[in-house]
Amino acid sequence: MKTVSFNEVASLVGQEIGVSDWVEITQERVNQFAEATGDHQWIHVDVERATREIGGPIAHGYLTLSLIPFLGADLMKVTGVTRGINYGTEKVRFTNMVRVGKKVRMRQKLVAVEPKAGGLQMKNECTIEIEGEERPACVAETISIIYGQ
Repeated sequence: MKTVSFNEVASLVGQEIGVSDWVEITQERVNQFAEATGDHQWIHVDVERATREIGGPIAHGYLTLSLIPFLGADLMKVTGVTRGINYGTEKVRFTNMVRVGKKVRMRQKLVAVEPKAGGLQMKNECTIEIEGEERPACVAETISIIYGQ
């Protein structure tokens, strides 16, 4: 894990922040996401039909996207921060499907830091990779704001 102070964050622009550990995408996780969002499309939750018609169930694209905070939690610690907020996401692309049983991880790069609303707005490029596959599952630019003490 990288550790930097609030005043040093901008010095990391253009650098890879880190790569998360691998996390397996289980059918249980997919089913829980379906329950939480109401998205029960068969390609995600009907294991028998998905196996027969498309080779097995796949994770929701938005499930993959929603893993970004979890996968990024251990990549960087910024000291001297009183709070941080999720400000949004830009340029989200789902470039490959994640089959149930596969493992994913995130590669994060800090692409910009600028003053915003009394804090620092950080833009990160987040790439969700799939173990054993060339194309990533998702590439997204996330925006957050951190506030110093």
